[in-house]
Amino acid sequence: MTLLRRTAGLAAALTGTLVALLAPAAAQAAPAGCRTAVTAAPDAEQARLQDTRTAAFTERSGLDDLLRGFPAALCSARTPHRAEWVVDAWGRALWQAGVDRAQGRRPGGELPARDDRPLYWTRLAMTVQLDRWQPGFTVDRAGLRARFEDASRGLADGFSTAHGIRRIFVSGFDPFGLDTEPRRANPSGAAVLQLNGRRITLADGSTAEVRAVVLPVRYGDFDRGMVERAFGPHLVPGGPQSADLITSISQGYPGVFTLEAWAGRARSADPYPDNVGALSGGTTSHPVDAPGLADGPQFIRTTLPTDAMTAVQQPYPVLLNTPVTEIPAGATDPVERTDGPTPGSRAVAGGGGGYLSNEVAYRSNRLRLELAPDLPGGHLHTPVLTGLPTDRNLLTAPEFEQNEAAIADQVRAVLSSTRL
Repeated sequence: MTLLRRTAGLAAALTGTLVALLAPAAAQAAPAGCRTAVTAAPDAEQARLQDTRTAAFTERSGLDDLLRGFPAALCSARTPHRAEWVVDAWGRALWQAGVDRAQGRRPGGELPARDDRPLYWTRLAMTVQLDRWQPGFTVDRAGLRARFEDASRGLADGFSTAHGIRRIFVSGFDPFGLDTEPRRANPSGAAVLQLNGRRITLADGSTAEVRAVVLPVRYGDFDRGMVERAFGPHLVPGGPQSADLITSISQGYPGVFTLEAWAGRARSADPYPDNVGALSGGTTSHPVDAPGLADGPQFIRTTLPTDAMTAVQQPYPVLLNTPVTEIPAGATDPVERTDGPTPGSRAVAGGGGGYLSNEVAYRSNRLRLELAPDLPGGHLHTPVLTGLPTDRNLLTAPEFEQNEAAIADQVRAVLSSTRL
């Protein structure tokens, strides 16, 4: 907890300091003995950077200074401990730059400020640089990558220590489905970037601070406990980072917000892959539990104030989504039910399906049941973000930007409808 508070306090200062040093760092030659492996094989997610359109999200957003300076910063490390410090600091700097950009505090570039895609593609490009770095000492590469991912996704951020302020903790997601459309954004990620650190007025007149993380669309990160690391500090009753409400957010269905009444324990989305092309191993006919998932019920019901949240109906309807897919007790075949699960059934899919949006809801709320069962928690699906230009060489268009802004603004309105 102490580390989390220190990290949150240092984030803004580190961002300013690092960015101020970027131009000279980029201009200087790499320190003697610093090597890079130019031929390091990218993973399936990193390989999409070969598309000039994806690289343009960094170049045209004003985040390219971070990409220019990171290699020299890595090369300045002379010990494993210093390497950890570098990836932590630059990860936090990238996260803060993404938040500042989304909230209009970091000018630069021609892409819209509210766009979540520059943060996603810049982070990915920086992981390529990290993978190519060849230090003259032994490092834990997987550990460094995990530290950078956590820091650049907001996991090192935290609530302020102000008294009398309610706390809301939310998560969004990276873009996904990028093999068919690499220009896709994720309105959940855009919304939480715009909310992170902001204070909103709730329906009862009280003030709440919102803190956020943006999660990857990768099964492996979930298997390694990223959701629990993100939500855990905010579910400790009376802890310095405890929240008054939690909700995960993801992109869902066309034209409508849905509050998911039920999260299911199982993965069942195959053959749909994650962002690195991995499959979960679970289908509708044969659902599976995630590796290492702690014990918990087959289905978890939302405890969010759904009546208040579904009263927000503009510009999109907000609905309570109650269906699930289950294998009833004593049966072998899956059954879709409109009114929630039956006793003793096996989960196949929650209202949000059997993919990672359902899983983040299950994992975060399983932990909530363990640590803070009375806390409001659940999952919100946004409408599908539409409006990309038909010219596939164009990255944005007025309709796309208006739709992204409308969804983000309504996420804020839905959260503001609560009474804590």
